[in-house]
Amino acid sequence: MKRNREEKVVPVLDIDAELAKLTHFARTPDSPEADRRKGLGSIAPYRDGGIFASKFSGSGGWERHPAGDEIVYILEGTTMLHLMTDAGREDHALRAGMMMVVPTGVWHRFESKDGVTLMAITPQPTEHPAVDVADPRPLTKKDMKA
Repeated sequence: MKRNREEKVVPVLDIDAELAKLTHFARTPDSPEADRRKGLGSIAPYRDGGIFASKFSGSGGWERHPAGDEIVYILEGTTMLHLMTDAGREDHALRAGMMMVVPTGVWHRFESKDGVTLMAITPQPTEHPAVDVADPRPLTKKDMKA
């Protein structure tokens, strides 16, 4: 296939090198964004978002992506991926080698007691509640972090 000269070519990505830049982060739902960035790396832009890697333990806050599905791939360790669907909470135990697609707009959060390293293809924007709640579904736009 012949490429258009204007078309961007994404370089080959060294995922191991990108992961080596990350430091393990012990997160909580109330972790400040600046602290969360310590265990998060942006590997490359992709479509309307990016490819990210994260190395953490603990429990993160709820989030959702209104513009598209998020693909999550577990590289090392284990995590529980909690989804809040119309039917209620679903808990999915994930380990290294497993992948899951989080549907557009579904609230989700990660919990990892022993630590996990994951890669995600994440559409933007990402919405986060301003406070930790058991069920984020009733929240409105005014309840989101700025």
